[in-house]
Amino acid sequence: MRYTYEPRNPAKAVRVRGSDIRVHYKNTYEVCQAIKGMNLKAAETYLEDVMEHKQVVPFRKFCGGVGRTAQAKAFKATQGRWPTKSCKVVLGLLRQAEANADYKGVDAEGLTLTHVQVNEAQRGRRRTYRAHGRIGPYMNSPAHIEFIFEQDDETVEKPTESTRIVKFTKKQFAKRRLHIGN
Repeated sequence: MRYTYEPRNPAKAVRVRGSDIRVHYKNTYEVCQAIKGMNLKAAETYLEDVMEHKQVVPFRKFCGGVGRTAQAKAFKATQGRWPTKSCKVVLGLLRQAEANADYKGVDAEGLTLTHVQVNEAQRGRRRTYRAHGRIGPYMNSPAHIEFIFEQDDETVEKPTESTRIVKFTKKQFAKRRLHIGN
């Protein structure tokens, strides 16, 4: 299947995706945004902490009616929740990515989550029976999820001296010529 992002080095990248997963799209979006940029192991421990209510998932985009909590201060936010089902599904995808890394021969310790995408899947349609013989919709909002993990690059030391190239504008050159001529 086609992914929406191509890693810089596909040999050192691990991809994983899930389609039509029966979890709330909005909750899953916030969970995935919370772990974006994390190390694979750090993301796993974070999600386990969320399921035990030790840490919170900050709700930034889909935050209407979401209660405030003191745990959200750690993420410079005020609103947050503990979406257990979304965390379980995302944790399963992280473990699948770890298995893919072992199969590919990539070190799982040095993998960082560089690409996250959560899309709305086709909604499921059920019905609920209302008063006076009416029938109302009873929809669910599943999601498609895709992750790409890439190997951390080696850090490059900053040079101690900077060899800065001096560039002059035409006006500065004209002023310099004037000083030299006098």
